[in-house]
Amino acid sequence: MRLTLFMTALVALLPSLPLAQERGPVTNLPMPRFVSMKTNEGYVRRGPSRTHRIDWIFKHPGLPLEITAEHGHWRRVRDRDGMGGWMHYSLLSGARTVLIETDMLQLRNAPLPEAPVVAQLELGVVARVRECTAQWCELSVQGHRGWAPKSGLWGVRPDETID
Repeated sequence: MRLTLFMTALVALLPSLPLAQERGPVTNLPMPRFVSMKTNEGYVRRGPSRTHRIDWIFKHPGLPLEITAEHGHWRRVRDRDGMGGWMHYSLLSGARTVLIETDMLQLRNAPLPEAPVVAQLELGVVARVRECTAQWCELSVQGHRGWAPKSGLWGVRPDETID
């Protein structure tokens, strides 16, 4: 009887327990994770070596990308639309950026919906992430700095905080 009650209580707790996050076999960093493109042009290959065919070329420095796998010096990445493949790690940066997903997203001077608007960001703009709370991220872009709701961004997980 006691074991049954214990097991029932344990099962009830399971959804609230944090899941162990998968780690990359090469870097031991969390997977998946977001990075940004370091260069003006990044070749995306079909497999993890220079002998594999180039399937795609990303041409936007700072573009946020999600790493989904690692193999030696290669990282499998995908963009916001799910396009991607394998890129050499030297083309990637740990600097965090986001892609604006909501046209005319309001950048506010504080992480509050009623805070004054300091700028409006167009759909597709890439912004640098300074920090993120549970619902807001502080961004900098083209000389403007302010807070935007996470719901309008791609490149940061909904449960992620950044200091």
